[in-house]
Amino acid sequence: MTMQPSLSLPEARLPVFGVPVYDLTWRDALSYVNELTAQSFGQTHVAFLNANNANLMMSDSDYRAALGRTILLPDGIGVDLASHVLNGERFVANLNGTDFIPAMLSYMDTPRRIGLVGGRPEVLAEAAVNFRRHAPWHEFIAISDGFFDKVNCAAVLDDLKAARLDILLVALGTPLQEVWIDRNIRPEHARLVVGVGALFDFISGQVPRAPPWMRRLRCEWVYRLWLEPRRLWYRYVVGIPVFLGHVVRYKFLGPPRHPGGKDPAPPSAGAAE
Repeated sequence: MTMQPSLSLPEARLPVFGVPVYDLTWRDALSYVNELTAQSFGQTHVAFLNANNANLMMSDSDYRAALGRTILLPDGIGVDLASHVLNGERFVANLNGTDFIPAMLSYMDTPRRIGLVGGRPEVLAEAAVNFRRHAPWHEFIAISDGFFDKVNCAAVLDDLKAARLDILLVALGTPLQEVWIDRNIRPEHARLVVGVGALFDFISGQVPRAPPWMRRLRCEWVYRLWLEPRRLWYRYVVGIPVFLGHVVRYKFLGPPRHPGGKDPAPPSAGAAE
């Protein structure tokens, strides 16, 4: 069971498809995760919700339940649009993981031990090198690439415990990473755990970022589709209409009778989940 720390949770939440997403400025979000890492006990799982992840949680009850036990941050123009339609207000900031994690590492001036799990072996190794260049006052420890048994993973968990980490970054892709974290990672493994998706690919330089002007317009997904049309066409060409369909249904019909799982209650500070 994951223990939430005694630190009070942010109050502002805007639900997207029945799951509460925290509406924070960059400064407030960075300050909050920094405080979480400074706690001497407990554990918090942070995840990011974008349109693709929202689609997945509508059909995957385990994933939806895992997200319900996280601090969930908004990622991308899709969930911003959904919140505008469903809640009457947009999120104040786009806290996408690709930008948020490097910013978080820069913001934390106290040296931390940070474990990395996921990615191909060469991607993991290069990501660790580039993380060290980005924030050399932290210690980055490559625990395991992503090619391990996600069910019988005692060896990886033992390595995590032995590493005495403050922060764990898990790059196994959604929904696998959130479900794996929820089922396996405990306070003795790290105080702050973040599912980071394809972040290691970007940090390692294996996948280029979109030009700054596209990122400012929040259209990096267009650039990624252009780079990898065969792999990503379904996510965007099919996924965007599916996502908009969920938004329309929630707006006019309310939640489905049996969504991917029961709408989870938001995590509460100091309680075992």
